[in-house]
Amino acid sequence: MCNKIKYLLFFIASFLFFSNLVSAQIKITSIQIEGNRKTKPYIILRELTYHQGDIISKDSLAILDTISQQQLYNTSLFEQVAVHSEAIDSNQVVIKINVSERWYLFPTPYFRWVDRNFSQWWNDQNRSLDRVNYGFNLRQANVSGNNDKLTAAFITGYTQQSIFRYQTPFIDKKLRYGLALGWQNFTQKEINIDTKLDKQVFYKTNNIIQEGYRANASILYRPNLYDRHSFQIGIGKNEISDSAILYQANFLPSHQKIFSYVDASLSFSRFHFDYNAYPTKGQSTDFIFYQRFSKNSNLSSIQLKKMWAHPFSKSNFVFLESNTLVKFLSNQNYTDNKLLGYGNLQMNGLEYYVVDGNAASILKASFHHALGTVLIKNLLPMKRFPFIKYQFWFKAFTHLGYVYSERPVNNSRLANTLIRTAGVGLDIISIYDFVLKIDYSLNQLGDKGLYLHTGINF
Repeated sequence: MCNKIKYLLFFIASFLFFSNLVSAQIKITSIQIEGNRKTKPYIILRELTYHQGDIISKDSLAILDTISQQQLYNTSLFEQVAVHSEAIDSNQVVIKINVSERWYLFPTPYFRWVDRNFSQWWNDQNRSLDRVNYGFNLRQANVSGNNDKLTAAFITGYTQQSIFRYQTPFIDKKLRYGLALGWQNFTQKEINIDTKLDKQVFYKTNNIIQEGYRANASILYRPNLYDRHSFQIGIGKNEISDSAILYQANFLPSHQKIFSYVDASLSFSRFHFDYNAYPTKGQSTDFIFYQRFSKNSNLSSIQLKKMWAHPFSKSNFVFLESNTLVKFLSNQNYTDNKLLGYGNLQMNGLEYYVVDGNAASILKASFHHALGTVLIKNLLPMKRFPFIKYQFWFKAFTHLGYVYSERPVNNSRLANTLIRTAGVGLDIISIYDFVLKIDYSLNQLGDKGLYLHTGINF
């Protein structure tokens, strides 16, 4: 009798447990989208963490709504995104998505300094207009409603160049494979021809000193929400003048006036941030393998970059970044030796410096505190933006770096030694992923000053 009671109690407990488990599940009966005048619905659905017909846990629904909203913001297609769930009954729910699309066409004048950052152009180069590129730049985002991007630019000034780029993220029905094409040709009358005391040296003539072109094609693969793969093939040619090769015989990898090459790169990235332009939570990984093929001047490189953003509260978070690039050089030449201070290998406080070498690694750490948000009336009569929102963040940071140089030249003070910088700053975030960074930094050489960095995504 006692055993029968035990079995009965076990049966009742099991029944109640599984009944509760089943009742905690909910079915997504439909997903309704509003506000997408141009963007195709499947482009929006591709970014969601769930699909119509899915059965999910009630407890996870709010989290999945938040992640889906963040994913849609990070497409850079929308000014505003709202994702919320409405229950039909205890077991069914409708997902409602409301978006407000951005402007996608930007035919704008082009004006930009050619130096590595604003501070170098403003102070080191005395804001010289001779070191400015200007022209016409056409940017069309979301060309066909598939989040594809077209750029066409005709630029003169410091560098005469024409640029064409087109990228479509999906060319198949399963929305996994994409394609990108690019072309650029250029001529210059001034080039960065050497490095002395870890600062760039420029050489200018009245005639063309360097010219060239580059074309590339990429296959893109995105198997899920966060992972992206890319395989790119490129072809290019650079040519310098007689006077340039007399000044710097090892300027090009070929050690000659003309350098032609074919290259290939394989990359992987995983982005899982709340907001890509200014992440406060999440992490990312970037890996790039590059191989250049050219007679007697091959080059291989490997780069690994990781970023973490960890919030402690709504107003405070810590940001960490590590970035390492290793080059395997077949010969010593100036162009291939460029390293720290170029591309995404940057350290605050070294705005006026570059470090040449074979390998570099940097580690960045910063603490961020939210100061608040301000709405300012738009001075332009625009119904779309009657007010513009600005978010303000205070930050304190420190950066460490190391550059290994097999053959340091021209009295480098920063190669083969631990590089240290630190400072505080104010970050301002606004519409269209605009971020303005105002930093006060110092470095181990005793330099200190106020520096500006800015960026905007269309």
